[in-house]
Amino acid sequence: MTSQEIRSRFFKFFEGKQHTVVPSAPMVMKDDPTLMFTNAGMNQFKEYFLGNKKPKTSRVTDSQKCLRVSGKHNDLEEVGKDTYHHTMFEMLGNWSFGDYFKKEAIAWAWELLTEDLNIDKDRLYVTFFEGSDEDGLSEDSEAYKLWKEIVPENRIIPGNKKDNFWEMGDQGPCGPCSEIHIDIRSGEERAIVPGKELVNQDHPQVVEIWNLVFMEFNRKADGSLEKLPAQHVDTGMGFERLCMVLQGVQSNYDTDVFTPLIREIEAITNSKYGKEEKVDIAVRVIADHVRAVAFAIADGQLPSNTGAGYVIRRILRRAIRYGFTFLDQKEPFIYKLVDTLSNQMHQAFPEIKSQKNLVVNVIREEEQSFLKTLDQGLVLLDTIIANAKDKNISGAKAFELYDTYGFPIDLTALILSEKGYTLDEEGFEKELQKQKERSRAATSVTTGDWVVLVEDDEEEFVGYDTLETDVKIVKYRAVSSKKEGDMFQVVFNLTPFYPEGGGQVGDKGYIESDNGDVAYIVDTKKENNLIVHYTKSLPRNVEGRFKAVVDKNQRRRTAANHSATHLLHQALRTVLGDHVEQKGSMVHNDHLRFDFSHFSKVSPEELQAVEDFVNARIREQLPLEEQRNIPYQQAIDEGALALFGEKYGDTVRAVRFGESMELCGGTHVKNTADIWHFIITGESAVAAGIRRIEAITLDAAKEYFTTQADIFKEVKTILKNGKDPVKAIVSLQEENNTLKKQVETLLRDKAKNLKGDLAAQLEDINGIRFLATRVDLDSAGIKDLAFAMGKEHQNLFVLLATEQNGKALLACYISKELAGERDLNAGQVVRELGKYIQGGGGGQPFFATAGGKNPGGIPQALEKAREFVK
Repeated sequence: MTSQEIRSRFFKFFEGKQHTVVPSAPMVMKDDPTLMFTNAGMNQFKEYFLGNKKPKTSRVTDSQKCLRVSGKHNDLEEVGKDTYHHTMFEMLGNWSFGDYFKKEAIAWAWELLTEDLNIDKDRLYVTFFEGSDEDGLSEDSEAYKLWKEIVPENRIIPGNKKDNFWEMGDQGPCGPCSEIHIDIRSGEERAIVPGKELVNQDHPQVVEIWNLVFMEFNRKADGSLEKLPAQHVDTGMGFERLCMVLQGVQSNYDTDVFTPLIREIEAITNSKYGKEEKVDIAVRVIADHVRAVAFAIADGQLPSNTGAGYVIRRILRRAIRYGFTFLDQKEPFIYKLVDTLSNQMHQAFPEIKSQKNLVVNVIREEEQSFLKTLDQGLVLLDTIIANAKDKNISGAKAFELYDTYGFPIDLTALILSEKGYTLDEEGFEKELQKQKERSRAATSVTTGDWVVLVEDDEEEFVGYDTLETDVKIVKYRAVSSKKEGDMFQVVFNLTPFYPEGGGQVGDKGYIESDNGDVAYIVDTKKENNLIVHYTKSLPRNVEGRFKAVVDKNQRRRTAANHSATHLLHQALRTVLGDHVEQKGSMVHNDHLRFDFSHFSKVSPEELQAVEDFVNARIREQLPLEEQRNIPYQQAIDEGALALFGEKYGDTVRAVRFGESMELCGGTHVKNTADIWHFIITGESAVAAGIRRIEAITLDAAKEYFTTQADIFKEVKTILKNGKDPVKAIVSLQEENNTLKKQVETLLRDKAKNLKGDLAAQLEDINGIRFLATRVDLDSAGIKDLAFAMGKEHQNLFVLLATEQNGKALLACYISKELAGERDLNAGQVVRELGKYIQGGGGGQPFFATAGGKNPGGIPQALEKAREFVK
């Protein structure tokens, strides 16, 4: 069976068991602060397990895109080195939310594998939870008995807590699990060593294929377990491994999930898979990583220097580096694989086809950028080697190259070994560990257990219609982080506070009791379908009734900015074309940011047209029209825009201002007139094919106009020309240009006069006419002087230094014949001497300059210049 057929067969089986097939959630997590990426099939259903939301159906099945490259589940460095680890993978799953439990899950798993898919029973082994003294849990005798009815006892293996007790994290839903493993070795190998002895031993051909998790406990902050109110089933089967088994191959990479990509890599790089281990690893790395990066971009996560974007950039750079080192690829090539990936997977995941152009452009630009970084890193590594006192290179220096310039440490080690040097790996690891500890300390959050005051099924949001309401505290817990300090998270029975989401910041405000006891809400977020309010302190009587009040000024300004993003989106599609799609936004109370797909810089004329379009809609005083809880498809059919990378439910909220209609959960003005005015403050590039517009409205726009008026008054006062300040400025510019020309002429004359004085100072060192001195000229004058001396003197080596506006400048001139004969290079000279002025530079072998922020280092740089000619 092809991989497409295998996926369909899985869905069909569980549809026959009354399961609803649901689509994969985006791989990039947006409403769960505890996760960057979807790393397990259960992530999109966490709210059901936690009891924060009731599922519409109790049985579902899906194939979930997962990414495991950070945190607890980090397989990145293993990917490519073996044949079964992946960054992105598909998790086939069937789910029961308080419906069936162990009996059905075990029976159906065995039926699917052995009867529907005809996998040899003699190759299968199963495990069950052996119990844990630490948690006071006995063995899962129920699962053992169920397995014993269908599997010989010698194929049922007890497993410890590490292998057979599944936990979402340090806290939350968890429970015993039962794994199904398969032995795909040859008959001869199986006769020598029984598969039972290799289960959970990291053998590449005796692997876990399916994990059946029986969710029945909740792990509390103190480590103790409590029973969940309902029992759930959460299963996960590795799609790639299942394909390996059913297609009769020995590696995931030999299945048709990967072979089309591998063939394309071979064609592009003129390499052959299966001949040499280093090449094979590189090909596997690239085939795996392009999938992860492409789907992350299609789901809305662009590579960047922080957070989830940094993880995606790191994955892509690892692939580029393997291509660079082992496949001799010095030009971008990974982006060419996206077409093959799209053709292969668009039926199951249509986003990879609809977002293909964006994915191609972003990957190509990232490749170009990192290949330049590699080139720069090679030059810096050469400098480190040249300055080394012995053959062992400092781990701290290598870490600086890795951390500051993004140069891969394994490439550093490879180049050093080729040149006969060694790397202080222990020193590097120490520096890396320090960085990790700093990072962990900065982001670690300690969370206490919920203190439940009132049992409440579902928190209601009433913030669209009111900014204040009477509430009760349902539950609260203490949280602590290095960044925010000690705080409390509070959940109400209903709330007017909008939680951060859809690019919009969370509301602030306060709650107040009848006796005047006040607690200030400093932020509002959404976590697993709960609206969580952050406060520095709790009210004295948490069980009382409170009035919850949203900061109306912040909400008013935020709503104006959010509504403006909708009008901006409409304007961009009108002015630039329908290819424009929103790729991200950030809506604060004082400004807005809007990212969108577009192939080129937006011209000043286009920006003006966009700004005018939005302001025209504001002047039209368009009323807000919203439809709540309407079917998703109905909203789309009526013309609403949906955003890629967003997870929408069966029902949605549609927001309309005139011809602008979008699916949106954010807060908005009642009328576009409430936005007051829209001003674009900036336009820039975010990534290939992605532009960003920044803008302001309402109070910020009013402040902008006030500031501009004050500046204009000040300019008129300075110019002493109240009637025509523009004319006065033009006159000043003309006068300034005339004076600049006069100064340039004077400096050239000064340089000519200096030339004779400096000629008398030339020294003869080893046949080289040498001079290193300080001069009072600007950069242009120094260059003229150096070249003028070069015309009159042979075998010349001159280093000239000057200070301008508190900064240092070095310029080195070397006669062309001297540079060739003596292997001297002006660029290398200024790079080396630049460190004395705390700067750097470069240029050609015969002339180069360096700038720095430490003029005090000029004397030392001049003195050190002699060493180049001695």
